Amino acid sequence: MNFANDSIKFDVYVDAKGLKCPLPILRAKKALSQMQSGQILRIITTDINASNDFRIFSKQTDNVIISQNQYIIDNLEVVEHLIKKR
Repeated sequence: MNFANDSIKFDVYVDAKGLKCPLPILRAKKALSQMQSGQILRIITTDINASNDFRIFSKQTDNVIISQNQYIIDNLEVVEHLIKKR
């Protein structure tokens, strides 16, 4: 998979394709709980509401969204979220 942010190094990858709210957030929350401050989570979603959900989640948790980008991969719309742990 080639993404616009391939130049950004990430520490943890979560594939949340096919999962509906709240599962992508819960997967991200679990991953972030096991990460060190400053590390970057890359999570891929297909839920159309996930971008907004992650913006709300980041405000509530003080984690930083580095980017959110949409792509079409194998006729499937996905969103790549890069989140830096506080």
